[in-house]
Amino acid sequence: MELKSVKIGKYEIKYPIIQGGMGLGISWDKLAGNVSLNGGLGVISSVGTGYYENRSHIKKEINNKPYDSENFYSKEGFKAIIDNARKICGDKPLAANIMCASNDYARIVKDACEHGINIIISGAGLPTNLPELTKGFKDVALVPIVSSAKALKIICKRWHLRYEKLPDAVVLEGPLSGGHQGFTYEQCVDPEFQLEKLIEPVVKEASEWEKIGGKHIPVMAAGGIWDHEDIAKAISLGASGVQMGTRFIGTFECDASDNFKSVLINAKKEDIKLIKSPVGYPARGVRTNLIELVEKRTGPKIQCISNCVSPCCHGKEAKEVGYCIADRLYDAYAGNKDTGLFFTGANGYRLKEIISVKDLIKKLVYGENS
Repeated sequence: MELKSVKIGKYEIKYPIIQGGMGLGISWDKLAGNVSLNGGLGVISSVGTGYYENRSHIKKEINNKPYDSENFYSKEGFKAIIDNARKICGDKPLAANIMCASNDYARIVKDACEHGINIIISGAGLPTNLPELTKGFKDVALVPIVSSAKALKIICKRWHLRYEKLPDAVVLEGPLSGGHQGFTYEQCVDPEFQLEKLIEPVVKEASEWEKIGGKHIPVMAAGGIWDHEDIAKAISLGASGVQMGTRFIGTFECDASDNFKSVLINAKKEDIKLIKSPVGYPARGVRTNLIELVEKRTGPKIQCISNCVSPCCHGKEAKEVGYCIADRLYDAYAGNKDTGLFFTGANGYRLKEIISVKDLIKKLVYGENS
């Protein structure tokens, strides 16, 4: 199948492939910049920007950790990441992924707009007030992440009534994605909630709002997308394109450490599990030493220094599940195999080599043997 470009707001994406935002630090300037340079949509994760460039942009830290959300989501670190990504991709469209669950969500959205991000992708909750937070930045395209037609309807109805605005695109994320899921544990394995069953009703819901708004709302399918054939299948079911994260970890340009990449390369199918998270959603990652320590309640000491996500209630939920997600994601980014939390999609075990972003996009667009 020939992959056609997709328009998100005023921005034309040459190939209908969004690189998923992966935090902490897995998709920052090098990965996102190179994906945009090579015709996809590169996405910078806004999570943990205080750690960028060895914490050089933060104002206060405790025990070498960014103190509170103001420093964990560092404005200066975020700006430096965007600036360095721009040095790679120039004026090509560049996106940021900003979680609704983030403490300082409104401020992070404003930071992204002020720093020149073209597209904001937002999930981990329903971004019902995103148009309000982006007032004054009419050129910034807004893309919510949903897991059902019902969620899209809620967002469209709220945006249309309150702001006379509709999404410029929507990411539909099925339950095979990496990291946090928009489903219960039971739904994650229920055939009725798999991506191929979700695309048609979400596309139908989007088309109803297209009649009202007078513009196309592309649906980008995500979760378990691995190769050209998966992309072609999603498009054949009605999607306009895809979002994919895990496959991009297997690139030289991915901002994660080599140790992070080796964890995925060495992972077996049975190593990839759904685990509990302080964020309150099931999360998918590689079963490593950390998970075994957590199960025995002997994991690293929990101190809520960074105050990263509101559902954690300043460390209350971290103590319930047995680990601090900010600290453990940083350890993974830094390559600490003993205490890192290594998120991956369900197909992460299929990652067997590291290649360039340019070569990966070529394989995704034309097929594995291209």
